[in-house]
Amino acid sequence: MKFLETSFIPDSDVSLAMVDYRIRPDIEENLNKVGIECIKTVRCPDLYDAVDGHPDMLMFHIGGNRIVLAPNAYEKMAPMLEKKGFAVTKGATWLVRNYPGNIAYNVLRVGEIAFHNIRHTDPEIIKALEKENVKMMNVNQGYTKCSVCILDDKTIITSDEKISEIAEKNGIESFLIKPGGIDLKGLNYGFIGGASGLVSKKKIAFSGSLNTLEDNSRLIDYINGKGFEIVQLSKGRLMDYGSILPLKCR
Repeated sequence: MKFLETSFIPDSDVSLAMVDYRIRPDIEENLNKVGIECIKTVRCPDLYDAVDGHPDMLMFHIGGNRIVLAPNAYEKMAPMLEKKGFAVTKGATWLVRNYPGNIAYNVLRVGEIAFHNIRHTDPEIIKALEKENVKMMNVNQGYTKCSVCILDDKTIITSDEKISEIAEKNGIESFLIKPGGIDLKGLNYGFIGGASGLVSKKKIAFSGSLNTLEDNSRLIDYINGKGFEIVQLSKGRLMDYGSILPLKCR
């Protein structure tokens, strides 16, 4: 197994992923069936219930073996990751319940560009990305990773019009969908990024059926047209679990 060199984007079949501790058994089972071992987050009581185990709220994978982890979860989650060979840095930002105090690690990296509300990005992430010569783009949306499904370093899917616009201006093709159709317990709706994750270079997995989306036909045609296979991990409704975060591949 090898580490993903670039955050979120594997170059072969994924073998290890971080998932929410509450992920449905059928979803975990279907990930296991395609050879993916799941590491589960721990509950972070400082966040509100809907997102208290979301991987993309608790950590950021810089790339390679480097991970920045929220101090709230460090004691329990760092040993799990270190056993898998990761070098884990404790973030400087202690997460708190309400926005914007809960967004420090929810950074979107698409190839060599990272998008976030930079005023609230954890300093350890900024430092690490600067060393990688990753360009930081400021957006008002703090939940950038939640909001965006990544296909590759030049293609994303989102319902956030502003992120879509800024991405397009920076050479990233963005397929804009209508919001809604994704469940997030306790909130009105979840986000496409939080309900998905790449499980191979050309396979994108979703936590449920795309039929719950108003734009499902357009979306399926778009993804297939880009040469990607769609993996629906459950027959149930799409659920925002804070992303399926690929960490290692074969």
